[in-house]
Amino acid sequence: MPKTVVFQSILLVVALCAATTRAVSQEHPHEHIESIPMELLERPLPLRSGIGSLRDPVTTQSKDAQAYYDQGVCYLHSYVWIEAARSFNEAIRLDPKLAMGYLGLSYAHSGLNTTAAAVDAAAKARSLSQGLSGPEQARISIREKQLAATRDPGNLELLRSYRAAIDEALSRWPGDVQLWLLRGNAEEASAAGHGQHGGESSIRFYQKALEVSKDNFAAHHFLTHSYENTGRIEEALKEGEAYARLAPAIPHAHHMYGHDLRRVGRMDEAIGEFRKAYDLETEYYKKEGVLAEFDWHHQHNLDLLSTSYQYLGQMKTAERLMRESFSTPSTQASLDFNKKELPSFLLDRGRARDALEAATVLAGDRSEAVSAIGHIMASHALMSLGRMPEASDQAKMALSRAQGSQQLTALLVPYLQTLQGEFYLRTGQSEKGRSILKTVESQIRSEPGPDAWSQGLFALERIARFSREAGDWELAEFTADQMRQHDPYYAGTRYALAVVAEHKRDAITAANEFRLVSKYWEHADQDLPELAEARAKSAPAPQKP
Repeated sequence: MPKTVVFQSILLVVALCAATTRAVSQEHPHEHIESIPMELLERPLPLRSGIGSLRDPVTTQSKDAQAYYDQGVCYLHSYVWIEAARSFNEAIRLDPKLAMGYLGLSYAHSGLNTTAAAVDAAAKARSLSQGLSGPEQARISIREKQLAATRDPGNLELLRSYRAAIDEALSRWPGDVQLWLLRGNAEEASAAGHGQHGGESSIRFYQKALEVSKDNFAAHHFLTHSYENTGRIEEALKEGEAYARLAPAIPHAHHMYGHDLRRVGRMDEAIGEFRKAYDLETEYYKKEGVLAEFDWHHQHNLDLLSTSYQYLGQMKTAERLMRESFSTPSTQASLDFNKKELPSFLLDRGRARDALEAATVLAGDRSEAVSAIGHIMASHALMSLGRMPEASDQAKMALSRAQGSQQLTALLVPYLQTLQGEFYLRTGQSEKGRSILKTVESQIRSEPGPDAWSQGLFALERIARFSREAGDWELAEFTADQMRQHDPYYAGTRYALAVVAEHKRDAITAANEFRLVSKYWEHADQDLPELAEARAKSAPAPQKP
């Protein structure tokens, strides 16, 4: 297929999926590739402190079973699925008839994407439900309705039934904090929601949970996500600080606080929180004999830690951490999909051949989503190397991977659009490329959530770079201004503005911008080329004798 035909095919795919992109692009394919050994999930564990505190009384005569059950619920609310499962299994060993232990285990298995086990555990809870309290009976029924709605995600009636069941239970037991937390979770677009994708409508339920249970760590956690997703960063920062304070032994608590420290310009402190999460995780893996690849959170934290170093211009550390994430086996395709950050980073550093090598690894992945993004990144690298026919072949392979899956194609739309826009710029079709890429930039800047914010900043920087390489200074200037609006305190933003001003022969503006590059990259790698350039060009002209 000729290269022009391939990129016309991308245009057709983009047009067909444009209407659905916003609806599904935030949800990466969540394929369960490898199962976590059952032996690990059943391994005994001690009672722990620093993981948040709560008491959710259930029907049992065993104080120890109650304690392990409560520990499991704490871990559930922080997405520590393995330790939640271990805690519930320990509670069940102490009281084999503990129905709520099986209910908690059902939630843990959902977090681990072991759907059949989640259904079986809920059924076991139902079989042991005779003689339980009213709230416990209601919670089992709510879980059954949630599982039914999760199995049929397009059925809005099932989703409404799930929410209505919680509302009915709350009308009877308004002092049950777990019901308020569940109700906030249920406001998410998917019945499988567990607090990560909450929005404006979730907030009031979590605030009510705090009224019922003062300083409830789980409510603070879920409010952090909800405020982030609605752009209320100062409020998210406050909630994240509370979560980290109340659950200091939970890596995700520090990670969440780090999210929002980044957004308010406190990047060094954010790195400190991501580092705490990293250290807690590695200590846990060593002590408990758990492989890092079994913990979804480890790679995610590495991704944000590495890009935080990238933000500060500490590229050597950023690359080392990205490579650690890249080489860690994943249990979820969504984590492998995010490994695209390494080839993207290498392209940004002008290392197209290294980027092509990393992209080729992703292109060979058995997941269609991961393989497709690998081919897309390979196409970018080949275009950067001037190998346009091969770049076209890679684009063709990316399209073939997405064929037949509307969800996957919609996920890939912004990446395909960016690829197409770059192709047009590099082949002299600037007007077409400019139009596509301006649309992409608008989409990038409108995506909610802290991960999208940082990824969006670097995506804008990438467009600015290849716009300059292609000689499209109009788009380079437009994109630099988009970066300024997105984050004016990033040194890369000031660098993009500086080189545009320099191209326009605006020496005063260029010098001022280069001076800001030097300021914001004060702690960057001293051999960073952009920093050396900025220092040279922002220095005052020598005095004439």
